[in-house]
Amino acid sequence: MFVGLLLVAVAAVSWGTTGATMLLLARDVPADPLVVGWARLAVAAPALVVAAALTHRPSAACVAPSRADLGRCVVLGAAMAAYQICYFEAVSLTGVAVAALFAICSAPIFVAGLAGVVLRERLGSTGLAALALAVVGAALLSAGSLTGPRGFAASTAGTLLALGAGLSYAVYAVTAKGLLARMRPLTQAAITFTIGALLLSPMPLVRGGTAATLLDGWPLLLYLGLGPTAVAYALFTAGLRRVPATAAAVTSLLEPLTATLLGVVVFGETLGPASAAGALLLLAALVLISRR
Repeated sequence: MFVGLLLVAVAAVSWGTTGATMLLLARDVPADPLVVGWARLAVAAPALVVAAALTHRPSAACVAPSRADLGRCVVLGAAMAAYQICYFEAVSLTGVAVAALFAICSAPIFVAGLAGVVLRERLGSTGLAALALAVVGAALLSAGSLTGPRGFAASTAGTLLALGAGLSYAVYAVTAKGLLARMRPLTQAAITFTIGALLLSPMPLVRGGTAATLLDGWPLLLYLGLGPTAVAYALFTAGLRRVPATAAAVTSLLEPLTATLLGVVVFGETLGPASAAGALLLLAALVLISRR
């Protein structure tokens, strides 16, 4: 289980660099967030397809995916596409901090609920304690970024979209966990991101300004697609194969912790008492999960 948690943790740290990359991208390029979301998947999908093809080793034990499994892959792709739409639209309505607060903090709760119903996972007292610490810690960490009127301006639509992002992540995690018993992690990720990219393909036409975004921001978009998307989700899927879905969701809360530390170290932001307390609670939750 430790190896699985380590893989998920590395993926979460990689996800934590997304916010800093988006700040750098927005500073240099007038990029529409939904176009950026599409670009991430459009870069990640072919990279994962190539990686899956290069590492595939046919054997007698290999079983072709059934129609039901392919249907679950469509659910995974739709969940990934829905996350991009819900989260980035929530950011535009409420701001980054509020969107992260509701999306990131709700995801482990949704995962725990769905995993209990679909996968019959039981948390136990230690798991419940870790989940509670993680959610409270993530909330404090995100709340520490709520400064000024914009930070507290949360519309109903934006809040619901952020919760929709958390639910989309939960659907992805639980569905992927159930499918990994019959499908290789890289194969699953390759199919999932290809479907997600296709579902988001109308975005560049609907939103406009795509050519300028791609031409001026291609180095950062390439990093977003390869690092925090293709590589990170390949690691996350491999780790998810080894650990319960709820444990993976709690460990993935290293994402806001990484984003906060990058803000302090790279952008000179200040870590307030609430954020510091949240970081300690998150670390305590990870210790509990690893001990379990």
